[in-house]
Amino acid sequence: MPDPSLPFAPLVLEALAGHGLRPRADTPVDLLRGQVNDLYRYEIRQLRGRLLAGDVPKAAYADAVRALRLRYLLLSLPRDQWRRAIES
Repeated sequence: MPDPSLPFAPLVLEALAGHGLRPRADTPVDLLRGQVNDLYRYEIRQLRGRLLAGDVPKAAYADAVRALRLRYLLLSLPRDQWRRAIES
């Protein structure tokens, strides 16, 4: 369960946890986004390598890329929406 004391939107915290990231309250959004982007780039390169090695059939490659993009939907969310509004 996401920590309600953190300034990040609950869905963002859940998505980050799915990638093994546990931010602190002072963790910059740009740092987190960069880490998620690095993970995505690593996985997409691995997938392409598997395609070139013949481990992934060419006909299944597009579906595999789409599935990977769905796992990284957080990257499509603008940075300013990663943090939740703090009510005073």
